[in-house]
Amino acid sequence: MSPKNILVLNCGSSSVKYELMDVDSSVILARGFVEKVGMEDAVINHHYIVEYGYNDIKLVRDISTHRVGIKMVIELLQDEEHGVINDINDVYGIGHRVVHGGEGYTDSAYIDDKVKNDIKHCIELAPLHNPHHLAGIDATEKLIPDHHQVAVFDTAFHQTMEEDTYMYALPYELYKKHGIRKYGFHGTSHKYVAQHAAQLLEKRLDDLKIISCHLGNGASACAISGGVSVDTSMGFTPLSGLMMGTRTGDFDPAVLLYLINKESLSLSEVSTLINRHSGLYGISGISRDFREIIKNADKGNKRAQLALDMFVARIKHYIGAYTAKMNGIDVLVFTAGIGENSPVLRRMVCENMDYLGIEVCEEANNSCDEGVISPENSGVKVMCVPTNEELLIARETARIIEGLNK
Repeated sequence: MSPKNILVLNCGSSSVKYELMDVDSSVILARGFVEKVGMEDAVINHHYIVEYGYNDIKLVRDISTHRVGIKMVIELLQDEEHGVINDINDVYGIGHRVVHGGEGYTDSAYIDDKVKNDIKHCIELAPLHNPHHLAGIDATEKLIPDHHQVAVFDTAFHQTMEEDTYMYALPYELYKKHGIRKYGFHGTSHKYVAQHAAQLLEKRLDDLKIISCHLGNGASACAISGGVSVDTSMGFTPLSGLMMGTRTGDFDPAVLLYLINKESLSLSEVSTLINRHSGLYGISGISRDFREIIKNADKGNKRAQLALDMFVARIKHYIGAYTAKMNGIDVLVFTAGIGENSPVLRRMVCENMDYLGIEVCEEANNSCDEGVISPENSGVKVMCVPTNEELLIARETARIIEGLNK
């Protein structure tokens, strides 16, 4: 049986992140990152499998568009010296990460004209992401037109939320007219870590109540009951919910009305304030990098300590709320850059949570890369589970393509 090699693409405003994977074995054949798309000195960092491990090369090229960048990626994958496949026909399909699919997509979707139009329609809901995802889809379609393409939506996993959860207490007409509601994001990550946590525990996902904490520069929490998202902290945009690297998270929206009046701020300035100058960076005045926050807090910097304490407090808040919503919790998962790599953060979040059955084993917490970090007899399994959105996108892509042939 020939391998099912899936090419996963994630196109940003000036970047293309890619990964070629044999989805049956989960072996990564190649991965890389195209940076500075649109510039003469764009960079491709290419990491590819060889007989004895992996090699890396770095290329500097004039990459004027996403199409040029993806063309170079496709050529690299087939390159005599640095490639990993003999021919582009060795690629079974292409999976695209798409941030926003709106209300219409509760699952990944085979890309056709309707799907492309729907992604375009959601540009106003995700102006920083969807246009570039669409550019990647169009480029791939032109470069290798006979290949199957699949869109894997960040928002799809959360479309199982009930109406009383996703609606805002604004006039209902605004929802009908503009689609103003909670959509949620990081869905691909939350879905993957929930599935993988169940596998690690050798439990049925359908039997578990899981709270997943995706903690990176962007951060969100998700309540997952029986494998289904029942609530998540991000909302109409990725701004709401947990405090983040440079984003506010939840706060009283009337503050913006007050500041617009007091500081004579424009809408653009307000957007920059709450998305780029707030969060860990805004409180600490030092950095959005959590490692820098920890380092400076340890040195006695009061604002760094405040930023750390606020970050932890908001995570605890959502854990409590979601435990109540699901009438219990079986598994608490930490994932993404901070969640996977900061034992300090995991310990602080789990402190004084024993009334919920949440506690960590210090030794396991300090040494664990993947698995359970709670004591054996604890009521809740606390886990560190590295996210792997590319693997889930590859699996989803293979599943959708296989469904075409049934």
